[in-house]
Amino acid sequence: MPSPKNPPTAVWMRDRSTRTRPVVTEDKIVRTAIAIADAEGLDALSMRRIASEMGSGTTSLYRHVASKDELIELMVDAIHGEEAAPPPSPDEDWRDELAGLARRSRVVLLRHPWLAQQAARWPTLGPNVIARADHELGVVSRMTNDPTLASLVVTTLNTHVLGAVSAELAELETQRSTGMTEGEWRGWVGAYVRQVVESGRYPHFNRRVLEAADPDFDARFEFGLDCLLTGLEAALRGP
Repeated sequence: MPSPKNPPTAVWMRDRSTRTRPVVTEDKIVRTAIAIADAEGLDALSMRRIASEMGSGTTSLYRHVASKDELIELMVDAIHGEEAAPPPSPDEDWRDELAGLARRSRVVLLRHPWLAQQAARWPTLGPNVIARADHELGVVSRMTNDPTLASLVVTTLNTHVLGAVSAELAELETQRSTGMTEGEWRGWVGAYVRQVVESGRYPHFNRRVLEAADPDFDARFEFGLDCLLTGLEAALRGP
């Protein structure tokens, strides 16, 4: 956890402009860091590793970024800047717009797996992140003037996205680390599952195994999103 004496948000409060064209720039540092994190995760990220990838000295990086926490702050904001949503449209159905924002967030989180890990650790407050939150709150404000309720709606929606993506990433990581697909895993435990089914002790579980379809990640996400938006709409409309 960052030290309260030097929060990562300090990076947004100082002058980050340059009057020259240095070989090492903040943008190059951030792009290199994102590439490392995308490939190997946040644990692989260090100033020394970034400097090595860039062919520069570690000291030169600290002229632009004071700490790893500040670097992650910049990385998260850079990604949100690239994936900016279209401007809010008063004519668009608010449910459709929130659903679109949720789907875009899922795509971004799956493209950058470490981003979900970071979101669960510590919030970032860069200008692009704040702009996204402002957009989401603006969409919800069409249905309510209550800022607390609007905030709860946005938080609930983002929690669904983060939870669904985290589960998806965990399953994909398990497949990667074991070298076993979901179908192969089912075959691996098949003998035990058949024994459970044949015992007849768990009728509802048996129907799940024998009769239920097996939706993919996309279908699971969309089902949860639709149910969530229906519930949120009821909460926003009130009794």
